[in-house]
Amino acid sequence: MTEPIRIGNASGFYGDRFSALQEMLTGGPLDVLTGDYLAELTMLILGRDRMRDPGLGYAKTFLKQLETGLGEALDRGVKVVSNAGGLNPSGLAAAIGELAGKLGLHPKIAYVEGDDLLARTEELGLGTPLTANAYLGAWGIAEALQAGADVVVTGRVTDASVIVGPAAAHHGWKRTQYDELAGAVAAGHVIECGCQATGGNYAFFTEIRDFGRPGFPIAEIHADGSSVITKHDDTGGAVTIDTVKAQLLYEITGARYAGPDVTTRLDTIELSVDGPDRIRISGVRGEAPPPTYKVSLNSVGGFRNEVDFVLTGLQLEQKAELVQRQLEQLLPKRPAELKWTLVWTEKPNAESEEEASVFLRCAVKDPDPQVVGRAFSSAAVELALASYPGFHVTAPPGDGSPYGVFQAGYVDIHEVEHVVVLPDGSRKVIEPAAETRPLEAVEDIEAPMPLLQLSSGPPRTREVPLGRIAGARSGDKGGDANVGVWVRDEKSWRWLAHTLTVELFKTLLPETRPLQVTRYLLPNLLAVNFVVEGLLGEGVAAQARFDPQAKAVGEWLRSRYVDVPEVLL
Repeated sequence: MTEPIRIGNASGFYGDRFSALQEMLTGGPLDVLTGDYLAELTMLILGRDRMRDPGLGYAKTFLKQLETGLGEALDRGVKVVSNAGGLNPSGLAAAIGELAGKLGLHPKIAYVEGDDLLARTEELGLGTPLTANAYLGAWGIAEALQAGADVVVTGRVTDASVIVGPAAAHHGWKRTQYDELAGAVAAGHVIECGCQATGGNYAFFTEIRDFGRPGFPIAEIHADGSSVITKHDDTGGAVTIDTVKAQLLYEITGARYAGPDVTTRLDTIELSVDGPDRIRISGVRGEAPPPTYKVSLNSVGGFRNEVDFVLTGLQLEQKAELVQRQLEQLLPKRPAELKWTLVWTEKPNAESEEEASVFLRCAVKDPDPQVVGRAFSSAAVELALASYPGFHVTAPPGDGSPYGVFQAGYVDIHEVEHVVVLPDGSRKVIEPAAETRPLEAVEDIEAPMPLLQLSSGPPRTREVPLGRIAGARSGDKGGDANVGVWVRDEKSWRWLAHTLTVELFKTLLPETRPLQVTRYLLPNLLAVNFVVEGLLGEGVAAQARFDPQAKAVGEWLRSRYVDVPEVLL
């Protein structure tokens, strides 16, 4: 096909706007509607669902959305592709068939499986997790669509695969057309997280005129792999160079973005304006994929609990020391992990009680639910009339709750059988990539020439928040975090590349000082990306820190003061 394929996305996570599927179907023309439901935390949630009922393990919200959306999609000729199958794509496909029968509809349904490696984890050296799922690629989806499927559901595929598969099927790409595939991956990476491409979580959000209800994004993908990112007319939010750039920097590492079908070179992406709320992505180059699949491994790490003590008024540090000592003495057994955090929000001579208070959080973890359950909660409550003056807590602690641990594993691509079950019930094995390339870091790019000297002597600077001239987007990759920082013009880029070093980054964000931090330059995006290893401990489900998915680390960085040349302000 020479015409572009118009692919819209209606979900960025399990819990996204319920009405989005219907809004996208009725808001304007589409060829394919996709939905991404499988964050790392979601796999743990679905794993626990499957333990309770082997017939579950898929995103039930998606099925509810199809109660009204399936007929609309069939009437409009819009294909639906989603990874909502989670741990049980065959179960979801069967449930969609039952729903269609009740509605008097007759869609052709296909599903992709083979990602679930749980029965083979010991054989593959992956330990004994609760869930173990390889990140499959796009070709099972493409095969299903070429066989006439109206609805395709998958298990764990890469987030972008639900976009790449329809594009590859539509344009008839071969598996070695790496540039075209890489272009589709870039488009998929932009729209996979829903409204983050149209102004959601956007650093310069005050520039967006209509922010009441951002529209969900659309990618118009052309035969050469280039695309235009847009949204339906008369929807909120905005699609700009910067909203697209922010999403391109989300949850990445260096210039090579590896996937099961292609390794996308992020350092080749070119962005340009194609009209109002239309941004073109072009020039993307691709390389052969790596010889291994990444595997998402989720385990139950133990049980956790916490209590927030409120300290008000004077002698706050002494009050904190008192209650900390008392609680630890009352515990019949010390938990495996006990962490105290004092959150300072107090103002001197405050005019409200809340402004005169700070929060002292005690978080505990242990393999034994009893240690962090009633024993911990009772000890905290017991202090109510026997501790610091003004004692109270934000809420009484309850029983301990289980927490998860995420790890990434890797297996040879030939160890995984990628299977698509077509609408007629036949099964087809998707062969692994015939050509692979071990993943290597791109050679260090030299920083650009420094800021031009506009006058004799050192440039005049002003101490301002970094966010005065830079945007940022941060996120989680297992236990690691990434922080992408970009600017909007060449002069600012020269300054940023020379100034925002790893050393300054660690100075501005003291939490990162003991950790391994790697910086990557992306000149085509006027951006630097930092990867902070271990900031999130064992992943989002482990709740290792205040912001467990690192969503706001970028905004914290933007709030920090640095000396910026006045010419850039």
